[in-house]
Amino acid sequence: MINFKRADHIQICVPLERLEEARIFYTDVVGLQRIERPAFNSKGYWFQISDIQLHLSTEDALPRTSRHTAFEVTDIAEARRHLESYGVEFWEEPVLPDRTRFSFIDPFGNRMELLQFTE
Repeated sequence: MINFKRADHIQICVPLERLEEARIFYTDVVGLQRIERPAFNSKGYWFQISDIQLHLSTEDALPRTSRHTAFEVTDIAEARRHLESYGVEFWEEPVLPDRTRFSFIDPFGNRMELLQFTE
């Protein structure tokens, strides 16, 4: 069983050539506050929206999209064991210092990230 705690972030993608246009839209038009993002996400911006984040990234024609939702869970290891028991496909995420995380792919090709903050 997976015990969801809260939504953590939503990632949206834009073409690389429109990245700055998207940054201006989300800061100047929508009014979001930019926040620091990890170095591995070199082609994008992160914004704070209330208690969740919006991750703006770029995407070329890839076999699989990087668009996804992310949810904080209470027990990441149990969530992974639960999904593994159903043979769910996983997508390993780059390591971040303050959380344990992974993504899984549903039967329809959608990606969902699960994470747990480390203390």
